[in-house]
Amino acid sequence: TFNPADASTFIVVATTRPETMLGDTGVAVNPKDERYTALVGKMVVLPLVGREIPIVADEYSDPEKGSGAVKITPAHDFNDWDVGKRCKLDVINILDEKGALNDEVPATYRKMDRFDARRRVVSDMHALNLLAKIEITTHAVPHSQRGAAVIEPFLTDQWYVDAATLAKPALKAVADGKTKFVPEKFAGDYNRWLENIQPWCISRQLWWGHQIPAWYGPDGKVFVALDEAGARTLAQKHYAASPSPRTRGEGRGEGPNNAPTPAAPHAPFVATPHPNPLPVNTGRGDDIALTRDPDVLDTWFSSGLWPMSTLGWPEQTPELKKFYPTAALVTGFDIIFFWVARMMMTGVHFMDGEVPFKDVYIHGLVLDEKGQKMSKTKGNVIDPLDLIEKYGADALRFALASQTAQGRNIRLSSNRVEGYRNFATKLWNAARFAEMNECVRQRDFDPKSAKETVNTWIAGETQRAIAAVTTAIGDYKFNEAAGAAYDFTWGTFCDWYVELTKPILNGTDEDAKAETRAMTAWVLDQILKMLHPFMPFITEELWGRMVEVGVQRQALLCLSAWPELAGLENAAADEEIGWLVKLISEVRSVRSEMNVPAGAKIPLVLVGASATTKARAEHHIETIQRMARIEALSFATSAPKGSAQMVIAEATACLPLEGVIDMAAEKKRLDKEIEGVMSDIGKMDAKLTNPNFMNRAKPEAIEETLERKAELLVQHEKLKAAVKRVSA
Repeated sequence: TFNPADASTFIVVATTRPETMLGDTGVAVNPKDERYTALVGKMVVLPLVGREIPIVADEYSDPEKGSGAVKITPAHDFNDWDVGKRCKLDVINILDEKGALNDEVPATYRKMDRFDARRRVVSDMHALNLLAKIEITTHAVPHSQRGAAVIEPFLTDQWYVDAATLAKPALKAVADGKTKFVPEKFAGDYNRWLENIQPWCISRQLWWGHQIPAWYGPDGKVFVALDEAGARTLAQKHYAASPSPRTRGEGRGEGPNNAPTPAAPHAPFVATPHPNPLPVNTGRGDDIALTRDPDVLDTWFSSGLWPMSTLGWPEQTPELKKFYPTAALVTGFDIIFFWVARMMMTGVHFMDGEVPFKDVYIHGLVLDEKGQKMSKTKGNVIDPLDLIEKYGADALRFALASQTAQGRNIRLSSNRVEGYRNFATKLWNAARFAEMNECVRQRDFDPKSAKETVNTWIAGETQRAIAAVTTAIGDYKFNEAAGAAYDFTWGTFCDWYVELTKPILNGTDEDAKAETRAMTAWVLDQILKMLHPFMPFITEELWGRMVEVGVQRQALLCLSAWPELAGLENAAADEEIGWLVKLISEVRSVRSEMNVPAGAKIPLVLVGASATTKARAEHHIETIQRMARIEALSFATSAPKGSAQMVIAEATACLPLEGVIDMAAEKKRLDKEIEGVMSDIGKMDAKLTNPNFMNRAKPEAIEETLERKAELLVQHEKLKAAVKRVSA
C-alpha cells in the first residue's frame, strides 16, 4: 500500500473531469510499460476520499500518453466501464439524475453540482499539494442536441436484448441471398454492424412509447406477459410455490437472476429489471401486489416490429399470411443499422426464419443544392409543402426521382423543381396540340399498321423507351427510368415527332393524316403510362381527358396495365429519321457555337452525298429548311470556301459562313474560350491531385469538383470542334 507521506510512492494520473475521481475504483497501466510492472496488483489511496483502490494492468492505458497511468471510473466513462469489467473493479455511481453529486462521495461534496464540484476538487487537491500541473486541452464532449447540456455517462439498470444472438440468423439471411441489398455494397455496411453488435438497450425513460410489458412482485420478481392479467397468472403460480415473498426492494442487486426466463425461441430477450419501478398500474390477487415497469421501449425496437405488427401479429391473421414477407423496403443508408437490421433480427426471429422483405433498396439523403445535409439549425431546410404549392407535387416528385441514383445523395434546389414544372407544362401542351389537331384515341389502332416513315419510326422509339423505363425500374435505377421517360417525352416526341409530323397534319393526304393522328394519340397514351409512377396527378388528369368523343376510359390510369410492346422497330425508318435528326441537330449546333444570328438564313451544301442521301434530303427539304433555318439546299463535289463542315453519314454538310460572320474574329474568340476552359480544368486537377484536399474535403465537395471537371471537358471538346470548323 502506498504511503501518502512518501512522495516517491505517488502515481500521477491525468483527467479532464476531476470530479469523477471521487468515484475512481482503480488505476490502469499498460502491461508492457516497464515503469509500472512492479506496481501491478498493489493498492493506492484515492485522495480526498481515502479509499484504497488497486493498480491493474490493461492495454487501454497508452504508455505514450501523459504519465501512462489512467484513473478508472467505471460508472461514468464508457471505456472505463470496459476496463472495470475486464479487471473486476468496483462500480460506484457518484451522480444523481440532475448531475449533482450524491451520498457516495465525502460529505463536503454532496449535493454539489458537478461543475462546481470540479472546481472544488481541483482547489482541494492543490491545497493538499497533490496537483502536479494544469494543462489547457481540447477534447470532444457530447452535448444534448436540444438543450445543449453536457451529457454525462450515468449508471442505471436497463432492459437489454441479446443482440448478438439475434444477429446471427439475420446475417445468414443476407449471406444466403434471402434478402438482397440494392446497391449491393450496402450489404457490407449491414454485415459490419451486425458482426460487431453489442447488447441492445431497449428501455427508455420517456413519457411516450410502448410501455414495457413487465410487472414486479413484492420481492422484485419480474413477470413478463402480454397484459396485466397474464402477468398476474404468472405471479400466482410463482408465489404459490414460494408462499412468503419478500418485500419489494430486498431482491435488488441480483441483476439477471431477477429477470424472467422465457421459453425458447424468445431467449434473446432476457433482460435485467428496472431498479425502482413506479406504481403506475397496481392490483392485488391472492394478496399479491404487482407494479408495472414505467419505462417504454426504444423507438427502433417498436419500429423493428413494423413488417409484421402492422399485419396483426402476434395473431396469425390472413393479412400476415398474404403480405409477409413484403417485396421491397425503400429506405436511406443512414438507418441501415437502426431500422433495417432491427427489422431483420426481429422478423427472422419471430416469423420462423422468414425474412421481412426480399429486397432492400437504399437511396441517398436529400441535401440542399450545395450538398449540405438539411438542418433546422443551419436554416437550409426546404419545405416540400412550399415547393408543392409553387411548382406542384408532380414536379417535386419527378425532381427527386430523376436524381435518385444508387448510392448517391440528392441535391435539391427550387430551380431544379421549377425545371420539371416546365416539363409538366410541356406534356400538357403536347396533349393540347394533339387535341387541336384531332389526334384522338382509336380503340382498335395497331401501331404495326403504320405506313408513314415518321410514324413507323416513333412506334419503334416508343418501344425502346418503354423497355428502358421498365428495365430501369426493375433494377431500382429510378434516375435512369425518369431520365429515359423525360428524354423520350420532351426530346423524341415533343421536339422531333411533333415537329416532323406538322407537314402531314397540315397537308392534304387524308390517309397519312388519319394515321398520324391515331399514332400521336397512341404514343401519348404510352407516355402517360411510363410517366405515371413519377407524375401521377397530371398523367391521371390527361388520361381522363384524352379519349374519343363520347367514349370513356375503361379504367383509371393507375389501374391500367403497364405497356408491353414488341415488334415495332423498323431499321429503315430508324436510319432515315435518324439521319434527318442528326443533320438538323448538327446545323443547329454549328449555328449556336459560331454565333450565327438567329434570323440569318444561310444555304446548306451536301458534299459527296449518295443517291439515298439525296433522295432523303429532297423528300424532307421542307422540314430541313423550317427546323434548321436553311435558305436553300444544294449538292456539290467540294466544300465551298469559308464554310463550317459537319460529317453526316457518308456526306459532308457545309454551311458557307463567309460574309455572315467574321471567321478570323470567331476563331480568336473560340481560342480565348478554350484557354479559359483549360485554366479551369487545371484548377480542378490541382484540387483532385492535392492530398490535403482529397483527405480533408467532404465527399460532396469532391463530387462537385469531379462534376465540374466533367462539364469543362465536354465544353472543351465542343470548342475544339468549333475551331476545327472555322479553320476548315
